[in-house]
Amino acid sequence: MNSRRQLLVKLLSAIPFSLSLQTKGQILAVRRSVMDQTWFDSQRQRNVPVRLRWPDENRFTGPWPVVIFSHGLGGTVDGGSVWGQAWVDAGFAVVHLQHPGSDLNAVRGVTRTFTDQRALRTLAGPEQLMARLLDVTFALNEIEKRHAARQDQWHLVRPTQVGLAGHSFGAHTTMGMAGQRYPGFEGISEPRLASFIAFSPTVPMVGNAQRAFERLSRPLLSITGTRDSDVVGVGATPEKRQAVFAALPPGDKAHLVLMDADHMTFAGQIGSAAEIVPREPKTRELQSEHHALISAITTDWWRATLQSDSKARTSLQAPSNLAVGDLWETKK
Repeated sequence: MNSRRQLLVKLLSAIPFSLSLQTKGQILAVRRSVMDQTWFDSQRQRNVPVRLRWPDENRFTGPWPVVIFSHGLGGTVDGGSVWGQAWVDAGFAVVHLQHPGSDLNAVRGVTRTFTDQRALRTLAGPEQLMARLLDVTFALNEIEKRHAARQDQWHLVRPTQVGLAGHSFGAHTTMGMAGQRYPGFEGISEPRLASFIAFSPTVPMVGNAQRAFERLSRPLLSITGTRDSDVVGVGATPEKRQAVFAALPPGDKAHLVLMDADHMTFAGQIGSAAEIVPREPKTRELQSEHHALISAITTDWWRATLQSDSKARTSLQAPSNLAVGDLWETKK
């Protein structure tokens, strides 16, 4: 308790005295609502950085549904910040995972630029995918454990029926946790995960996509764009990313394709973090519009699939604000 009081005094002393007490309280609330931690997986002797976003307890009394986000190759807990903020504002607790071995630290260990595709591919193999899948399983275990111990705000969450989303390599992680098969590996089907969003997924480079995806029976939304091209040099194209939806089995699936959106549109970041690969001026011009649209649709997706929200389900029948050239498809 003393240490908490000391921390509170330090935080208050760092806020200018010219600010009102109400403003000081608002700043402290923001600091409490976003927390960076490192969780230790003793079984694998692995540190997993996480960023936690907590809903406003005055607006959302709980139990809060949980959504986990998995970044792309070379990412950090900053990955998906735009989406994470939209989801927490809608009452979802959000956990951003950072995956050692395929995060920014790993990329810096092999190359100085994200245009060095050969170096990037060394971090995107089956070993790192398996490590990512195990990171998600570990995170689910931690959420259950912290909920049971009533630690921090975890007593307010719903530890089962969790949503999982990811971008690029994180989309592979998401599809893998949903049950995708791989050559020589039947995959994982984690029952605690109830719904999925894959940002910039792609069909398998080898093998039959329908067979690879045939066990993905739970709700899944795939999101891509007409400029969502290859950044690692494995043959991904906008067409192969769009082909994911057709290969998915029926059962509450949806597909969003945004005209002129590129790979970094879907990373959920702004500023220099979104400029690590070359981009077209048109894509930059549309980014804020695309981010707003994706935030709205993905929030409705979580509400419909994790909360059985009928209003959100109706909105997903024909999302508003789609532009000319955008595509929205669903399959029951």
